Amino acid sequence: MSDAGTTPRPRLVLDTNVLLDLYVFRDPNWRPLLELLQSGACDAVTSPACRDEFLHVLQYPLFKLSPAQRVHAIEAFDALHRCLEVPVDEGTEALPRCRDPDDQKFLELALQSKADVLLSKDKALLKLARRLRRLDLFAVQSPKVWLEENAPA
Repeated sequence: MSDAGTTPRPRLVLDTNVLLDLYVFRDPNWRPLLELLQSGACDAVTSPACRDEFLHVLQYPLFKLSPAQRVHAIEAFDALHRCLEVPVDEGTEALPRCRDPDDQKFLELALQSKADVLLSKDKALLKLARRLRRLDLFAVQSPKVWLEENAPA
């Protein structure tokens, strides 16, 4: 139970591209997001399926990551994200279908974890933002927009 007058920490789901920016490329644009996660000001959640996708993508030859770099990215991710067991397909019939079936798991996690926002740069996910808002489920925003609205000055 939270104290009266305190606002709950926003619960976030981050898609794989945002995770790569944070933990592999260390994009300075998302440094405020990383600092919010590190301070505990936000509650970042993942699922086994979303975590597995991140681990798989870290293996892509395109990124030319050393084993040590992969381990560092995984450790940073695991330290800042709670992995939730979410029931498969339970209650997800209300969700719109994403054009990319691989992205549906992020929508399902956001719904089932009662996330406030799914942070993504993926056009297919961002395109669903208006429909999800109309359904009063959760927000889908780019990290840039979310940080403009939520990062401390």
